[in-house]
Amino acid sequence: MKKIELEFVLRSSVKVLYTMISTASGLSRWFADDVNIDRDGNYIFIWDDSEETAKMLGKKRDEYVRFKWVEDEEDENYLEIKINVDPMTNQVALIITDFCDEDDVEGASDLWEKQVDNLRQSIGS
Repeated sequence: MKKIELEFVLRSSVKVLYTMISTASGLSRWFADDVNIDRDGNYIFIWDDSEETAKMLGKKRDEYVRFKWVEDEEDENYLEIKINVDPMTNQVALIITDFCDEDDVEGASDLWEKQVDNLRQSIGS
């Protein structure tokens, strides 16, 4: 697996972005068709007719969230969405760390471009 890190500049407040990346309702507006949280605190992401379950490994208010896909528990892979504010310009960016197959870096990057475009539409950025 290959680790990829992508950065997307957004026009948004940190608080709005954090809500969009850390809550089931926020994530269902741009990342998946629907997101639910089960009684164990796992996030269930639903796309069309597929379902993926993830544990939230960590979060820090207005800074980042990190998920681990349950079916990949043996490996080191994770999904992290971090909010970065440039101290000089106050420009807000999302930094996404994800893992994909070596031969699918372009496909994974394209998918994230589409997902972040959905996010931009959702927040009016």
